[in-house]
Amino acid sequence: MQSYTIGQAARLLGVSPDTARRWADAGRVATHRDETGRRVIDGKSLAEFSAEIAQGDDDDTSYTSARNAFAGIVTAIKLGDVAAQVTLQAGPHRLVSLLTREAVEELGLEVGMQATARVKSTSVHIDRT
Repeated sequence: MQSYTIGQAARLLGVSPDTARRWADAGRVATHRDETGRRVIDGKSLAEFSAEIAQGDDDDTSYTSARNAFAGIVTAIKLGDVAAQVTLQAGPHRLVSLLTREAVEELGLEVGMQATARVKSTSVHIDRT
C-alpha cells in the first residue's frame, strides 16, 4: 500500500504541513515511521481521514443531492452584461464556474468571501499520479 509523507498528505488535504502535523500529533490520523525514519501515513488511513474531514461538523449544512462539494474562497469575479465567471480556490483546487450575472448578484458573491462549489457530472476522469 502507498504511504504519504506529512507534506504530501497536506497537499492532498489542502492544508499546510504544520496543520497536517498537528492533526497527526493529536492522533486524528495515524502515522508510522518508514524505513528511512520519516513519519508517513498509509494511503487507506489518509483516504478515510480525508473523507471524515470533508464531512465537517457544520450545523449550517445545506441539503442538496450534489455530493461533490468544494468549500473555498472566491478569488475572482468577471461580470458581463448577462453572464459571469466566478473563480473559487478550494485547497489545491481552482474551480471556475460560468453562471448568470443575476445569480452572482442574488448570491451577493464578492472576492474574498467563502463559498462552496458543487459539481454534478455524468463523466469524471481520474488519472493516477
